[in-house]
Amino acid sequence: MTPTATLTGNKTRLSGFKPTGHLHLGNLLGALRPLAAAQHDHDSIALIADLHALTVEHDPRTVRALTREQATVMLAAGVDPARTAIVVQSQVPEHTELHYLLECVTSHGEAARMIQFRERSAGGGPVRLSLLTYPVLMAADILLHDVRAVPVGDDQRQHLELARTVATRFNARYGETFVVPEAVRPESAARIMDLADPRAKMGKSGAVGAGRIGLLDPPEVVRRTIARAVTDTVGVRHDLDAQPGVTNLLEILAACTGAPPGPLGSYAALKREVTGAVEAALAPIRARHAELAADPGYVDAVLADGAARVRDTARATIRRAREAIGLLG
Repeated sequence: MTPTATLTGNKTRLSGFKPTGHLHLGNLLGALRPLAAAQHDHDSIALIADLHALTVEHDPRTVRALTREQATVMLAAGVDPARTAIVVQSQVPEHTELHYLLECVTSHGEAARMIQFRERSAGGGPVRLSLLTYPVLMAADILLHDVRAVPVGDDQRQHLELARTVATRFNARYGETFVVPEAVRPESAARIMDLADPRAKMGKSGAVGAGRIGLLDPPEVVRRTIARAVTDTVGVRHDLDAQPGVTNLLEILAACTGAPPGPLGSYAALKREVTGAVEAALAPIRARHAELAADPGYVDAVLADGAARVRDTARATIRRAREAIGLLG
């Protein structure tokens, strides 16, 4: 694979994915499709944040396997490696160097206020130090690449605000060093909910996964998951407060088809329509993933090229930050 050009940084956007589980329908509709659509107008980075997966108990073999699987699924879902640098976080060591430099301008209180650390600490049991400091690593992920726009949902806005705060503070204390990024909200389907618990966001690493549709799930699993989706006894209508389950299905249908649903008289009809729309979206991804998985050398080349494309910007950022904060060159 021929290496492509270095990113310019002028309009760079970054989307991050943590390899703690299999990518699912919410990732496709809320992140991968918007990423693929925006890559024609922006320099884009798809960051597989494998270091973040180490903040909790994990199996090393699983992290490696999921990292490769996520890269392969991204390609299968339409992320173009000629337009988007697909980067494995740990393969760009400047991420961890900048992490430490940013820790030197971040307070304990700022890190401890982050919701994941508070929730895990409140639950009792051992908590890794890396869970406390990983929002600072997330800030490094963004600031390292001169990213100007970060697509974020409501659940990630707190982390982006910390990145903005740290960048602004560093610039004020040590001179202009970092681009201060802005949040970009995905235009649609940014928050697909769990089909078994429509008050909770669909997630990669849930214990049961009964309401999650994986992008590589076979057709019978997709059909069964949608058939068991929570509804109610009121009727088919869009009402987020009173009918979150039905509303979630309607929004999935609209996001998959790109058009508002027509009249649907029953839950059975709605679920049939959703099943067909989801399967139409996933079938080509499964097929392309199977082709790519059979050629791991190509995926490795894509990842090596992604790291090479961001290297110049990453090194330049580290040089600026080291000089500004007082380190020898």
